[in-house]
Amino acid sequence: MHNPWEIYDLLIGAADKEQGIEELVIGLTWTLCRADGIGLAMSPGIATRTLPWSGKVRGMSLHQAGEWLKSWDTYQATVGVAALNASINFENGLVRHATRLGSGNLAVFEHFAPILKGQRVIVVGRYPGIEQLDLHCELTVLELIPGHNDLPAQACEYLMPHADWVFLSTTTLVNKTFPRLAELGSNAKVVLMGPTVPWLAELASFGIDYLAGVTIDDQDELLAVVKEGGGVRIFDEAARYAVLDLAGYDKR
Repeated sequence: MHNPWEIYDLLIGAADKEQGIEELVIGLTWTLCRADGIGLAMSPGIATRTLPWSGKVRGMSLHQAGEWLKSWDTYQATVGVAALNASINFENGLVRHATRLGSGNLAVFEHFAPILKGQRVIVVGRYPGIEQLDLHCELTVLELIPGHNDLPAQACEYLMPHADWVFLSTTTLVNKTFPRLAELGSNAKVVLMGPTVPWLAELASFGIDYLAGVTIDDQDELLAVVKEGGGVRIFDEAARYAVLDLAGYDKR
């Protein structure tokens, strides 16, 4: 394995060192960081009353908060990636080359469905409703806390080297499993997906073939849904997925 911190250093190095955070919201499902741009991350989902830095994040630079992505504290790491996304994804030219998809939290799987037929597909992270799609593939969902029909995260060591396609939740950056999972998926086509995706072409050097992040259509609606505890509701009107083939992207 290469230096596992390399991708974290890349992301932190891409963040604005001057721009300050104007607002941080840690909702039930999403954490949102607002500066000139907006960055999203999935909230930890673990209740706590003891965040010692509460009330002190506003005014921090996006780069300073982004360094928290290296923290082993889940809340700090979540804030870190949200801050980095607020910087990296703001007016990002890469997004203009991406294919915007239809609405809904399963739009990425619907987009890839025609080429997944008969393939061995592993999805890292549970996406609500995925079992209702007719993907006609050998589908396995891996979860840290597995639900019905999911397999536990440790199954990745046994299954991912033999997969044809891997859909990798960007939350793996927060829980620090990304470097190993990317290595295990090196024989597959890997899609890094979720509202937490940073739009960086350099992710191709870490084995990512496609980015499937979000574009924000309505910032006010997004903020309202996050503050009011919404989850997949952000895909109704506030945001939608877009997909970029990194191999086919000409960054020149």
